[in-house]
Amino acid sequence: MMAPVMSPETQLSRMEDARRQTQRQLELIDRQITRRMTAILPKLARRQTGYHRGKAPDGRTLLERYRANLAGLTAERQPEAEALSRKLARQDAAIAALRDRLSSAGPHSSPEG
Repeated sequence: MMAPVMSPETQLSRMEDARRQTQRQLELIDRQITRRMTAILPKLARRQTGYHRGKAPDGRTLLERYRANLAGLTAERQPEAEALSRKLARQDAAIAALRDRLSSAGPHSSPEG
């Protein structure tokens, strides 16, 4: 039994839907990292001892700890983010190629948008 042949317009629509899903997954990773950093931030600030023996607190220390934690969280998710970014690039190339074929196919092709 053969699968039904999909029109190029339907194929393009499905490819664009898959691309949007991949983009959402990538954005989800960014939101998760942001949420974890937001949860960690109060703990980082609490370590700041404030005025100790007449010395003002050093804001650079907090910033350095923040950056170190952010780098660690980002590194944990980096392989997944890179894989999704590569997939997104492949999807963009496939969509562009299909749009080119549709536009060169004639007046019955769907407009880009």
